[in-house]
Amino acid sequence: MIIFGIVGWKNVGKTYFAQQIISSLSSKKIRVASIKHAHHDFDIDYPETDSFLHRKAGSQQVIISSAKRWAKISEINENQEKKIDDLINELDNPEVVIVEGYKNESHPKIEIIKNSLDSSTFMFRELKNVAAIISDINISSFHNKQFKKNQINEIVEYILTYKK
Repeated sequence: MIIFGIVGWKNVGKTYFAQQIISSLSSKKIRVASIKHAHHDFDIDYPETDSFLHRKAGSQQVIISSAKRWAKISEINENQEKKIDDLINELDNPEVVIVEGYKNESHPKIEIIKNSLDSSTFMFRELKNVAAIISDINISSFHNKQFKKNQINEIVEYILTYKK
């Protein structure tokens, strides 16, 4: 299983690049999964749906299932947030996992550079395992692979062939 992250500051385009990479992998008939970190309270359930009412009544876990998909909602409450490895273990045997966020975990990452001229915004100086960057211009202080924003096919090939 290949695990690759997409990291960068807010509103830099992480979701756009994750979407493009996932789409390209899927078009190659590769089984792909994704994990998205949220820094805030989020909800995938809506008020007055049956599953929402189950949770509101006190159910700590709810599974919603149909012929097309299923989802499991687990309340964390006072427990610690799940680690990336725990979340990966919840997946059903993908060939590639694209992780958006989880910048401090040890998997290889591609950093999207928001402002190529402002080195104070570069995460690769502080983060482990930034294997590549996406930037408008070459950044001489980064010594690994560099991509332009329009090189989605090349980025996907890099992910598929990456060796530490």
